[in-house]
Amino acid sequence: DVNISLRKLGEEKLGVKQEIKNMNSFANVKRALEYEVKRQSKLLRSGEKLVQQTRLFDENKNATVPMRSKEEAQDYRYFPDPDLVPMVLTKKDIDKMKDALPELPEDKRKRFVKQYGLTEYDAANLCTNLKMAYYFEEAVKGYEKPKKVANWMLNEQAFEIDQTTVNPEMLRELFDLMDRGVISGKIAKDVFAEMMSSGESASHIVESRGLKQVSDEGALETVISEVIAENAQVVEELRGGKDKAFGFLVGQVMKKTKGKANPKLANKLLKERIGG
Repeated sequence: DVNISLRKLGEEKLGVKQEIKNMNSFANVKRALEYEVKRQSKLLRSGEKLVQQTRLFDENKNATVPMRSKEEAQDYRYFPDPDLVPMVLTKKDIDKMKDALPELPEDKRKRFVKQYGLTEYDAANLCTNLKMAYYFEEAVKGYEKPKKVANWMLNEQAFEIDQTTVNPEMLRELFDLMDRGVISGKIAKDVFAEMMSSGESASHIVESRGLKQVSDEGALETVISEVIAENAQVVEELRGGKDKAFGFLVGQVMKKTKGKANPKLANKLLKERIGG
């Protein structure tokens, strides 16, 4: 079914509803509404009175046709149910019920924006699912980067709230390892996948798999020297102003360290070497 009503520009009173029944496709809903806009506009402009109707859509004619009129409430066959006794609610009763209600999605969305600094879009996506909203709030307890958690939950393909075996505390630990530079963001994705399949903690996986980020300047200097020696032509291009070459060299450093080089430190040391 689809309902539509028009009113003249500037009028406050709502127009007369036209109810179109038995629609069998969205395409026909569109066609029926387009027809009704034209039909009702024509009648309103001519000064004719619209009556409340139930109409059908004729696909062959590409037009709506009357099915039955419903001018008054009694036409809907409303009548009191004799088995239902009257119930009178006092303001105290209503306030008590309001107080007992949980936080509604719209209120939660507004709070997430204000309290955690999330975008309207991210807050809305988290609050459409109560489990997602609860998980998020548990994960950010004592953590100062709620936007980072929200972004991970909404954009990490491996994250499925109904299937995850990673509880909020485990996710928070993973972020702590990233923030402290123990692992890179790239490695974190692999660690998370392993957490999902094994149920093990991030720190245990990082330690047992030898995934700690290489942040030792001496070790990285050695790798950078090898990369520069193996890519002398690329280095010359970079010194000649071809900035894209730098990304290639960083990639080679990451490749040699199997993705474990500290990206910020690798960039810094590589720039110093190339500049020198």
